[in-house]
Amino acid sequence: MKTLHIMRHAKSSWKDAGLKDHQRPLNKRGKRAAADMGERFRGQGMAPDLLLSSDARRAMDTAEIICHALDLAPSIIIADSLLYLASANRIEKMVRKLDDCWCRVILFGHNPGLTELVNRFYPTPIANLPTAGVVGLTFDIRRWRDLRRKRLVRSVFDFPKNKADA
Repeated sequence: MKTLHIMRHAKSSWKDAGLKDHQRPLNKRGKRAAADMGERFRGQGMAPDLLLSSDARRAMDTAEIICHALDLAPSIIIADSLLYLASANRIEKMVRKLDDCWCRVILFGHNPGLTELVNRFYPTPIANLPTAGVVGLTFDIRRWRDLRRKRLVRSVFDFPKNKADA
């Protein structure tokens, strides 16, 4: 079994107009939302083998907050510049090339690529993966390269404003 959690970065700050998009940090609401989602991961006993993140500051900040909630060292995060504003095709290719030793992966990135990727696998189409939103997908596969919708055995969709599962 392989599990992929796809998480959009939390809400970022637009306060400093001089910052390039790549350098925007999380705002207060984003930090709270990421911490809340991290606690939800913790409550589910989530123990990722790998955290793979866009190298944009807001994505890395989100990944670090999740690490903190899961009592993991931030050094477990692999930052990849190819995930910054990546298309669904690029992200899917990256996932298919993951080392098969990793069974539980959290991927942090950006829209629209993440929403498009989610809609390739999630059973019900979603219009938008919100900031700090997470889709968890578990596949009955041994190798990441065998990732297929028909191999999906479990899926979950959670986001900060979803209080039903909180």
